[in-house]
Amino acid sequence: MLTAGWKSISMVDVHGKVTFTIWLCGCNLKCPFCHNWRIADRLECHELNVNSLMEDLSQSSLFIDYFHITGGEPLVQWRELSDLLRKVEEIGVEVSLNTNLTIVRPLERLLSEGLVNHIATDLKVPPLELYGLPKNASNVLWKLYLKGLEIVSRHKIPLELRIPIPRGFNIEPWVKEVLPRIKTDYYVVLNPLVGRPLTNPRNEEWCNKHCWPRKEEISKIKEIIEEYGVNVYVSSFASS
Repeated sequence: MLTAGWKSISMVDVHGKVTFTIWLCGCNLKCPFCHNWRIADRLECHELNVNSLMEDLSQSSLFIDYFHITGGEPLVQWRELSDLLRKVEEIGVEVSLNTNLTIVRPLERLLSEGLVNHIATDLKVPPLELYGLPKNASNVLWKLYLKGLEIVSRHKIPLELRIPIPRGFNIEPWVKEVLPRIKTDYYVVLNPLVGRPLTNPRNEEWCNKHCWPRKEEISKIKEIIEEYGVNVYVSSFASS
């Protein structure tokens, strides 16, 4: 299993929770705003020392709410992840998985085996722009994303739905399409996309055009979500 490392105690990776967070390498998307793209592209990775990880996790277990797996896209390494989660299960720590929900068969398998207790996912819309892939691939992956949401809903896994807010795109129709499909407990976190100097995005030219959304763009999406009676939180970074 390839990893970029872990952090024993984190208070920023799942809203309102303390986590032990590990970053796994590899991803099937090429999001232009991604600030973890070196991890996604396996440029800053090494083989995981499982024994060292488990020892650290065991020592941290009393202080955390979740063992949180992020990336990259963790399900790229789903077989190795499955083995790791069985070891985590023995410690008695609940698991949170941050996934783009497009690798649906491994997702179904992990949820069916009861190895995941919480899901975090980004609603990256419009997909053609935010996935960073050709049109046909983006369309296929969008359909898989919707299927992934159905799987999470069917298994009644609590969900943190994160919505990256770009500048200059109307994402309202996408939000209105997705929210009624979610049939499990969830809340929304709005993440205005930010670029330099706070992040090092994959595509700086794209980010110069579409990062740092206007406050009114953020407020509009927040109001739409609140109309559905859903709790919504806004990350602190926003332009004036």
